[in-house]
Amino acid sequence: MIYNIYKPPGWTSFDVVKKIRIITKEKKVGHAGTLDPFAEGVLIIGTGIDTKSLSEISNTSKSYRANLKLGESTDTFDNEGKIIAKLPIPLIDSEFIVKVLKSFVGEYRHKPPMFSAKKVNGTRLYKLARQNKIVDREIIISNISKINFNNFDGERISFSVSCSKGTYIRVLGNEIACKLGTVGYLDGLTRTSVGNYNVSESTSIKEFEKQWKSIKI
Repeated sequence: MIYNIYKPPGWTSFDVVKKIRIITKEKKVGHAGTLDPFAEGVLIIGTGIDTKSLSEISNTSKSYRANLKLGESTDTFDNEGKIIAKLPIPLIDSEFIVKVLKSFVGEYRHKPPMFSAKKVNGTRLYKLARQNKIVDREIIISNISKINFNNFDGERISFSVSCSKGTYIRVLGNEIACKLGTVGYLDGLTRTSVGNYNVSESTSIKEFEKQWKSIKI
């Protein structure tokens, strides 16, 4: 079966896989694309023979809603890292923010962050980062099909983005802040869709467990 699960913040994607495995008692369980622990939203889970479909689902486009905090940067580019730099927030308006956001539409060339699950020479980057090691990473070429400005409160920018597989929204947030003349990190990220699977149809883990037990009674 394929399930559209709402991953809560604070859980790793594998935490969700383990929980679904326990609930369903299925030995074979996987997901179609990792979500960072601090992030929440759509996580597609496959069980049994349907895990074969996960690779195809993972290759579909994804959409996110992000909150970018300006004026401070962290080593992880999100709110779980330690602050490594501070810069004043320049006087910017919505028109300038929209212009900067739109500049990222199209081919997006970027490097995976050191705090990520990407492997280099067989080692996860986050393991090297925790040892204060920085290694060269190959440039990822992805595509941003749409990016929209939601609001700005003087310190935080909310934006929505639709992109191809392999796009690191944390890196995008960091680069947006740089183009605005400051630094920044994501203090909120929600995946709103994966292909045809939408967040409005996601099921919380608690509700999934409740529904599963009711079916099995």
